[in-house]
Amino acid sequence: MEKFNFNQKPIMNLPLDPDYVPIILANRKFCNAVKGSKNPVEIKIAIVRSKGKIAVEKATVFNESYAQDEANYLYLERLIKTLLWLKGGYKIIIGGSLSLGNMIKAAYSKNGERAFDANFMSKIYEKPFEVVVVSLTDVPEENEQSFPIGRHLDGYRIGFDAGGSDRKVSAVVNGKAIFSEEVVWYPKQQSDPSYHYNGIMDSIKRAAAKMPRVDAIGVSSAGIFIDNRVAAASLFLKVPQDKFDSEVRDMYKQIQKEMDNVPLEVVNDGDVTALAGAMSLEANNILGIAMGTSEAAGYVDSLGNITGWLNELSFVPVDFNKGSMIDEWSLDYGTGVKYFSQDAVIKLAKNAKIKLAESLSPAEKLKVVQELLEANDPRAEDIFDTIGCYLGYSIAYYAQFYDLKHVLILGRVTSQKGGVRILRIAEQILKLEFNDLSQKIELTLPDEINRRVGQSIAAASLPKI
Repeated sequence: MEKFNFNQKPIMNLPLDPDYVPIILANRKFCNAVKGSKNPVEIKIAIVRSKGKIAVEKATVFNESYAQDEANYLYLERLIKTLLWLKGGYKIIIGGSLSLGNMIKAAYSKNGERAFDANFMSKIYEKPFEVVVVSLTDVPEENEQSFPIGRHLDGYRIGFDAGGSDRKVSAVVNGKAIFSEEVVWYPKQQSDPSYHYNGIMDSIKRAAAKMPRVDAIGVSSAGIFIDNRVAAASLFLKVPQDKFDSEVRDMYKQIQKEMDNVPLEVVNDGDVTALAGAMSLEANNILGIAMGTSEAAGYVDSLGNITGWLNELSFVPVDFNKGSMIDEWSLDYGTGVKYFSQDAVIKLAKNAKIKLAESLSPAEKLKVVQELLEANDPRAEDIFDTIGCYLGYSIAYYAQFYDLKHVLILGRVTSQKGGVRILRIAEQILKLEFNDLSQKIELTLPDEINRRVGQSIAAASLPKI
């Protein structure tokens, strides 16, 4: 058998990214080929995270007689990468093939190609990262459990949102925001965590002053939080690791003490966005995708609960083309951050022959392209149509792991005409390539002003009094 080729082009012609290979199509091609082969090998993968929670995925690959070790590895490596960043974990248990298991183990070793992922997960869960290769029957069974969050609207509450460029706070009384305020700050540039602590406390106390008492505080923030502890967050990018461990990890617990130990909950802003959408639409099975500095995401399941998964879609692969743009942080190719963020617009602008001054910040470069789009520049139209194509195929991929009925598209990349074009093309891709999904999933572009108010109320609703 010839060396398996994953190349499978999208149905839409993409002159700005002609080598794009949607991972959903590459995987489908691989799985169909394996299905047509003799004696395929079953693989079982378990990802272990905190509190004994285990995510399990099954796959089949070519048996050794087909000499397709490289294809088998590429397929499994991209799948495991997806599971790790979508669900989170500090241990991979893989069974079914000793040789493939050892290849994955080498990839996540100290000097392996996925060393970044292993180190990141180790820091998040505060445990050594490991890959364990076992027999198929020794892979543990799944142990997942979602849990209810938010929708508590009684009493005097504070909703706080910690963003990268501003911090927002609302005083919420019985579900209605009576006071809201945004304050510009620069958390990513500060190495002293007292800057962050004092800024957060300032906002919370401003809202508290508008009410006779504070019954609960809900916090929405970019980052990863486990049991109200900061596991990782770009807001503390410049804080040294020793100060992060001593002053940042338990920052919100300290804030809770200062606020008389009222109930306080800290949740990733993506999940709060999905919660706000669920409360607004009075629906569940919602994935929120925010395209801004990066790709942020959150999910509310069929019960209206959050899952405890990481939902870090910015690191989830969406393009199988190994020559695609590299993420500078993880040093990996084809991951969401370069497809659903201002970086995606800037990348495509270069291919569209739009000159952007190097002196401009990424946000300013995005604004230039958006202004061209408002002026109906066909080069800018191609950029947002390309992102729409990316999105359609990626939603189909995400739907293999999330049970979806609604997808909310948010963030500065979707402002003005751009969001409308992105949404329209994504819907077309779903209808043409994944018709069953297109009939099940509704894509929505929420109004920005209503979203902001809804976000603050959703954040305030997080704790139970």
